[in-house]
Amino acid sequence: MSQALKKSTVEIETFDLQATLLEIQQLLVKLGEKYQNQLTLMPTEILQWTHGLELFNKISLQQSKDPQTLFQEQLDFISDLQSVYLKFMHACGAIHLPSHTESLPDRHKQFAHQSWHTNPYLQFLKNLHILTVNHAHRWLHSLQGINHKTKEQLHFYVNNFLDSLAPTNQIWTNPEVMESIFETNGANLIRGFRNYLDDLVLNNGQLNVRLTDVRAFSVGHNLAITPGKVIFQNDLIQLIQYLPTTEQVQDKPILITPPFINKYYVLDLSPNNSLVKWLVNQGFTVYIISWINPGKELAEKTFENYMQEGPLAALDVVMNSSKAPSVHMVGYCIGGTILACTLAYLRSKQDKRVLSATFLMSLIDFSEPGEMGVFLDNTQLDSLDKLMQEHGYLNGRLLDMTFNLLRPNDLVWPYFINSYLLGKDIKPFDILYWNADSANLPYKMYSYYLRNMYLQNNLIKPGAITLAGVPLNLAMIDTPTFFLTAESDHITLWKAVYKGLNRLSGPVKLVLTESGHVRGVLNPEGDTKYNFTTNDQFNKSSDFVHGKAAEWLETGCKNKGSWWPYWRDWLLQHDNNLVPTRNIDAARVIEDAPGSYVQKRI
Repeated sequence: MSQALKKSTVEIETFDLQATLLEIQQLLVKLGEKYQNQLTLMPTEILQWTHGLELFNKISLQQSKDPQTLFQEQLDFISDLQSVYLKFMHACGAIHLPSHTESLPDRHKQFAHQSWHTNPYLQFLKNLHILTVNHAHRWLHSLQGINHKTKEQLHFYVNNFLDSLAPTNQIWTNPEVMESIFETNGANLIRGFRNYLDDLVLNNGQLNVRLTDVRAFSVGHNLAITPGKVIFQNDLIQLIQYLPTTEQVQDKPILITPPFINKYYVLDLSPNNSLVKWLVNQGFTVYIISWINPGKELAEKTFENYMQEGPLAALDVVMNSSKAPSVHMVGYCIGGTILACTLAYLRSKQDKRVLSATFLMSLIDFSEPGEMGVFLDNTQLDSLDKLMQEHGYLNGRLLDMTFNLLRPNDLVWPYFINSYLLGKDIKPFDILYWNADSANLPYKMYSYYLRNMYLQNNLIKPGAITLAGVPLNLAMIDTPTFFLTAESDHITLWKAVYKGLNRLSGPVKLVLTESGHVRGVLNPEGDTKYNFTTNDQFNKSSDFVHGKAAEWLETGCKNKGSWWPYWRDWLLQHDNNLVPTRNIDAARVIEDAPGSYVQKRI
């Protein structure tokens, strides 16, 4: 018996075909009952691709004015295509090429399987795909009379279209999938179809490939389990105070404002990587805001409401419950942007209750919005406004899918292949579970945020934004600030963060960590996988001159391991006064952490 047949026999013996087919039947019944065969694309997907077609129409008109450039690009492509074909013929033994190169150089990690390099046919498909992608990028780069924003948008649509056509994403041209079909007699495809239907059921009839086993996690059971109590709530937030673990605590507590696009527990995932738990164990009294997952009943909530009922309301409670003279405030991502607004508001009122401010992966200057800029122009925001007006909010799943489409070869296609084509079980991963646990965003608040921050960059313009009757001016913020950025963060580019630092007027500390938007933050003490860079020559906001980010990096100091202890020491430089442990006032307790607001899933 051949080795492949032995594997096939073992696989068939362990694969319960009848049970799987029954499960598929039940899933089909669920879908049929709920959606009556009306499964459609999500509105924003249609909106985005319609916008893409409009862009291509404009480009076609532009190209018609310069046909020579397009003709030359086509000639170059045909010439390179001929070279790829000749290499294919050489590999098949049909012709001989005296100076033969194996294949086009590529960094496409999806072509890791050995067959892409040894099988002539697959090698040809790989080279053809890489050639097409490279020429598409060359063509986009050569376009004349097209602004940078339009080129970025075209790159997004072209990349997603070509990535979807990659031979790795097709059953009959993916060697790993074909091997699995022969080894399991097609059982992988049956399991893959079950996974596909299961995703449709879990996502209310919308196709969104699961990145993790969502059934493996439960908030409050194996996520967000640091002990604490909800001591305050209003329409938008619950405020959690964590139970102390030390005999004495720092006099100044820490108040954290997480992003309201996702849930707060990214900072309290598991005991091993919980920033909250680590801070508590370092002797800090820690409070964190848990934002509500809003429905259409909160459609009228504004960005101003989010500041007033979020960090401002929480600050009042923290000051009252801790009896501390001042606090350290922390903002993560969009939570950092609203923290900057809060600080400017407080300083205009001569309010000095904030001792220091820490910004984790946060923008205050939006002139370089990162890959999110692809979706931001007046045309797309007008369409988005209509969609949000209809429902009263932006569905968080749409935003989740949008972020995934920014990195399809990392966050879409590998999971598509593993789940649907290879039929593999989806592995549990806490960060990806949190990433999929999105929150809705009220219409008025999110529309205001996108237009005033991303589109018009009003936050850096003195007086351009008025909240609660106060024209905001970042230059009034003289509070000591700590900015954390990450080298691989594609949402908040570290050089974009750098650009905003001289808008402030106080002492500034910038730290550049390795990894990305989430793993750059979740870097526990003792973890040596990621390192970080600091530069003590840059201490004041005025030191961060535009265009000198490269100089900051070149003259900086490389530090090994986690940035957490470095940040703790920075906090203690501003206050290191221990007081008796603060117990939570039982009269304030509403419920145990993590609270009820975070439990509401879309």
